[in-house]
Amino acid sequence: MLIVSSIITGLGLGSMYGLLALGFYITYSVSQTVNFAQGSSMMLGAVVCYSFAVTLGWPLTLAILVALLVCAMWGWVVERFVVRPFASRGSNAWLMATVAAGIVLENVVLFTYGKEPRSLPSPLAQEPILIGELGVYPLQLLIPIVGLAIACGLHIVSRRTKLGKAQLAVVQNPDAARLLGIDVRKAVVGAFIVSTVFAGIAGILIAPLFNVASDMGTLFGIKAFAVAIIGGIMSPWGVMIAGLAYGVVEALTTSILGSVYTHIVTFGLVIVVLAVMPNGLFGRAEVKKV
Repeated sequence: MLIVSSIITGLGLGSMYGLLALGFYITYSVSQTVNFAQGSSMMLGAVVCYSFAVTLGWPLTLAILVALLVCAMWGWVVERFVVRPFASRGSNAWLMATVAAGIVLENVVLFTYGKEPRSLPSPLAQEPILIGELGVYPLQLLIPIVGLAIACGLHIVSRRTKLGKAQLAVVQNPDAARLLGIDVRKAVVGAFIVSTVFAGIAGILIAPLFNVASDMGTLFGIKAFAVAIIGGIMSPWGVMIAGLAYGVVEALTTSILGSVYTHIVTFGLVIVVLAVMPNGLFGRAEVKKV
């Protein structure tokens, strides 16, 4: 029973890692840049939702919509003022700039929201349902469904629609994409907005099961980037499957060996997997034209 409970918990955690990692996939697939403030975006969604739903007493649905809107605005800010000034000059300084932006956001939230962790109530995390002799919150079952549905939607969009093909064209040859009438700038901005919205969704979903705090997204962001690399950052399905696997391994390690060994085992496996498969489980080696 302990193993089954750990697997269910791991699938929920893994879906959160997967959602955050899908944000890395979206920005990289369009602009070959990533937002290392992704974990902070997750925290922002949870904190804003808590502030409107609990502090101000707004309906939860309205609070969620406002929180996702704020995350979308944060995505625009990151692209416009943190990534674009460096990427447009061919500089890789956006790497450190996005890290710094995440730290700034966390400290702004710390000073305004406070340091004390708080609980976000949810109707899906109050009364557990019984699966055999195991009690499971409905939210724990909903989280993996949401993650897999988003991964499926991204796969369909990227492979079967004109929008997805246009995004692939942007990263492969921006100049040719412009000649075909594709607005490259809007595609990149849209990618960052969607990525931070995904992070906000992850934060709102996980908040009722954990505590809402200014530093809640830091470790999540690191793990999500590891998941994106393991899954193959250009494969949405690979990213989500890697996230689920990572979450299950993490939960099983914690329940069997103890939390002291969790990061030793999980990040050790990250090193082993990448040593054996440098392009990730579902990634492909880049073809260089000569």
